[in-house]
Amino acid sequence: MHALLICDDADETAILALLLQRAGLVVISGRDLGRVLPRWCEQTPSLALLASHTGSPVESVQRVRHAAEAPVAVIANTQDEEELCQIYEAGADVIVPRPYSARLLLMQLRALLRRTRALVPTLLPTITVGDLTLDPSMRSVQVLDHAARHLTQLEFRLLYTVMVHRGQVLPTTTIVERVWGYDGEGSAQLVRQVVSRLRAKIEEDPRNPQRIITVPGVGYQFVDALADAESAIR
Repeated sequence: MHALLICDDADETAILALLLQRAGLVVISGRDLGRVLPRWCEQTPSLALLASHTGSPVESVQRVRHAAEAPVAVIANTQDEEELCQIYEAGADVIVPRPYSARLLLMQLRALLRRTRALVPTLLPTITVGDLTLDPSMRSVQVLDHAARHLTQLEFRLLYTVMVHRGQVLPTTTIVERVWGYDGEGSAQLVRQVVSRLRAKIEEDPRNPQRIITVPGVGYQFVDALADAESAIR
């Protein structure tokens, strides 16, 4: 499990990195979110801790939320109610105003991790629909006898969500709540981006999808085109 730590103060970075390590996490840290975020997403994103003294916490939280569904904790310089509400609305799970207690922060991070470990992919069953198999233990998807393709956490959660509701039209808002755990501005665009990446991995022709179908104005539907075709023939 990997923690993302963004902080622009070297001394505070060292302290926060130690706290994250005590919480059982491997720390990926840096001052520049844009440079560090891709490295974190390639691992097992478990927690993001944003503690920069400069820049917009709202923007940083949004960027993390767009990339992963892991919980986000923010150490903020403000105690202004309006600003704190904006950070929560952006997708933060916990906000800790400065000054803070390192001991209490560690307890908060551990509690946050406990609450977000409810969905453990290794405990989920393998799902097969037609010629497509989703393996939660490996976080991979396989079509026919082609090589299995690795999925990011967001790709896995979205594909799992639509597959277990095969044939149902899932509203975009429902998908966002199941995959990201919150609903907010720009959610439809996030879903489109992940669906596009999934289609590139599971569709024979991503421009003419046969599995993840867009229902204009509503959301998406997972269908088994092969089974539907066989039923039509019979």
